[in-house]
Amino acid sequence: MMSLMSTFAAPARVLVRDVSPAYADCLREDVTRSIDVALARAQHAAYVAAIRELGIEVQVVPTDPSLPDACFIEDTAVVLGRVALLTRPGAVSRRGEVAPVGEALARHRSLEAMHEPATLDGGDVLRVGARLFVGLSSRTNAEGAARLAGVAAQEGLTVETLEVRGGLHLKSACSLASPTALVFDPAGMGEASLQALEAAGLELIEALEPAGANVLALGATTLVSAAAPQTAARLRARGVPTRVLEMGEIHAGDGALTCLSLRLPAAGSWST
Repeated sequence: MMSLMSTFAAPARVLVRDVSPAYADCLREDVTRSIDVALARAQHAAYVAAIRELGIEVQVVPTDPSLPDACFIEDTAVVLGRVALLTRPGAVSRRGEVAPVGEALARHRSLEAMHEPATLDGGDVLRVGARLFVGLSSRTNAEGAARLAGVAAQEGLTVETLEVRGGLHLKSACSLASPTALVFDPAGMGEASLQALEAAGLELIEALEPAGANVLALGATTLVSAAAPQTAARLRARGVPTRVLEMGEIHAGDGALTCLSLRLPAAGSWST
């Protein structure tokens, strides 16, 4: 655990994309639920403000009115050390999101590409130190995980695949609350996956609400959705400083805290 803690830090920079005017047409499981785009924008702005208040530089990639899911920027790339892998999202309608993010990332990282038949969404990639856990989901396939493994090896990182039992992505079901603690939704995680994560040196903390399984650890502070008050309280009781944000309209689009940013770690460190 000490090795995980010693190199973990808040990201030096994050990339975000504003909520698209077409956000109400985003891909989501419950298409009957109406979405308030103006409120989604306000919640996204509060998210960005919270990151800036932690002293992290924020770079805004222009949004696109033709791409309803563009605010979920995490899915478009996996940032490693000096290299970032541009993904090939599992949803065909989202593949146009990748190129603008790549243009922004090219200012900071060398880029690698992903090609057919590989698919991978960044929301399926959980970094734990020098290990990348990749969820095999409806959006990420074995070829995508293999392509990531090849690029990750350039940075001395390894890849291990996990089954995604519930939720859209691996990080819908689990995420890091700190460098040594993982929150998880038992409905989305099988025993074998939990054992693999525990073997990586993580303390496993059951989220008390489904929304509590996706948190965002930014250095010493962890962002938690207001839809998960009991999970936030559980983390605080374990000594994890938390900040609670309203995310209702982001959740309505099947999004969550990690989805809304790409985190770029500082040299020699790693971030969630």
